[in-house]
Parts: sequence; structure tokens; C-alpha cells
Amino acid sequence: MTKISVAVCTYNGEKFLRQQIDSILNQTLKVDEVIVCDDGSTDKTPQILTDYQKKFPEIFKIYINEKNLQSVKNFEKAVSLCTGEIIFLSDQDDVWENNKVEVFNTFFMLNKQTDVLCSNGHIIDETDQKQDLYTVWDVPEFLKVNKQEIDYFKIFATIGNFATGAAMALRKSILPQVLPFPNIEGLHHDEWIALISSEQKKFAFLNEKLFSYRIHNEQQVGGISYPKNEASKEKLINRFDYNKKAKTFRDFKIKFRTLNDKERKFSSFLEKNTDAKVKRFVETVQKERQVLEQNLKSEHFLFSLFFKYFYR
Repeated sequence: MTKISVAVCTYNGEKFLRQQIDSILNQTLKVDEVIVCDDGSTDKTPQILTDYQKKFPEIFKIYINEKNLQSVKNFEKAVSLCTGEIIFLSDQDDVWENNKVEVFNTFFMLNKQTDVLCSNGHIIDETDQKQDLYTVWDVPEFLKVNKQEIDYFKIFATIGNFATGAAMALRKSILPQVLPFPNIEGLHHDEWIALISSEQKKFAFLNEKLFSYRIHNEQQVGGISYPKNEASKEKLINRFDYNKKAKTFRDFKIKFRTLNDKERKFSSFLEKNTDAKVKRFVETVQKERQVLEQNLKSEHFLFSLFFKYFYR
């Protein structure tokens, strides 16, 4: 049997923590260990964790950080402590569908080439009410409907990320390639894992909604949901459709700004660090921008002069 770990990071999560942990424990396919790294909580979170550890001593391992590591490095610690062949990432305030682990595990068993897997999910509010919204997790299905073969790496490297940590599981065997998570401003651990695995064609995405992502005032990361209408759908498709050619001034502006932000984020890290993977990501962004510049010059020469001076 495949050993399954869950890496949970907590920080002042008393309000929703029990609900999330219960959803992890009440899976149709049981997990073998839950590794929790608490980042110095000052509320009742440590007591809640202790209660679960006493009740399930064979499953729970609790680590209290001596100093606040913040999200990325705390997940790095939690993941590195996991001993299972499959490691699920878990926030402290979501809720899993009871078949999430089973569905993921089956996919990993049938798809040996996949090292990282994400799924679609629901949005819930503070009262557990599901919201009828589109999310960035709908993007792969939107693109597939348009009969496109999805290049996940190109999307993650040059456009944006929809591989959310709360939706992610990975094989332990990929850890040497993704750890340590680099300290790149604006780059979260889930995006880094998605970049590494998709570059190697080892990333996959399930459209099945296997968890509920909670929207509330205290969360660190948001901005993933949109009104469920055609305008939002078209906006998401236009944003993530890497095959769609820029036509208007606004199209070029958005693409140049996105690529420049990506390059700036990676290049600033390389100023003080040597990392072959990050260097490859920079080169990917630069090549994409060169193609965009060539298209602009051939189709809108006057626009190209403007962008040359203001969007380089």
C-alpha cells in the first residue's frame, strides 16, 4: 500500500482548523500521517493540535517553530518532514471532499509519469456556504473545451499560476528537485512546484472538485474567484490562452507587463543567487517576449516603438 502523508501549516487558525482536520481524517482512503508545523500561533491552535495528537498519536506529529518562518518556508519544513510516498499539502481553513485522497491516489497509481497533481475545487464562505463562482481552477477545462492541448509550463512560466497548494499533492520522489523553496518575492511554494514539475511534463490537473477553498478576511492568499458569467469566463480564457495572439494595444500592454513582471521576479533572485532552474525560467520568459516584440513590430510598427521605450 502507498503511504500517504499530509503536510499542514498552521498559524492562528483556531476558527476553522478542526473542520479541516476532521475532513482529512474522514477520508474513504485513510491517510497514514499528518505532519503539522505551527508558525508560532498565539490563539488556541496549539491546544487543538495537541488534542488531535493525543487522540491519534499514531498519525499526528506536531512541530512548533521556534521562530515565525512564514508560509513558504513553513511548508518547506512540513513537506521535508513527511515520510509518505504521496504528500498532500493542506491549508488550515479549507475542507476536503471525503474521496479526495482516494481519487488522487488512484490517479497517481495509473499515471506513473505524473509527480504533481492538482484538482478543481469549490469556494465557500465563513459559514460553509458554497459560492456559485468561476475560479482559476476552471481554466484547464475552459481551454480543453476550445480543443487546445495545454502547455502547463508555458502558462505557469509566462502567464500565471492556477496550481494552488490547497489543491495539490506530489510524490516524495520529486522533493530533491523542488527543495529548498527559493526566496523569490511574490513566488509561492505551490507556483514553484508547478513550474518544476510542468517543465518536466510531470504535472497534471483534475477537473473534479475535491476540496472547498474558504474565503475569509484573515486568509493570506485570495483573488482566485470571479462572478459566474460569460464576461468572467472570456476574461479567464483570454488571460491564460497562450495561443491567442495579441491584437489591440491593450492586449500587448497586458502581455508585456506580465512578462516583464515575471522576468523581474526571477532576475532579482539571480542577482544574488545561482540557480540553473530559475535561469531557465528567465530564458523562457525572455524568448516569449522576443516573439511578442517581433509580432508587434511586423503588425504595428508605431506601437512597437512605444513599447520599446516604455515596456522594456
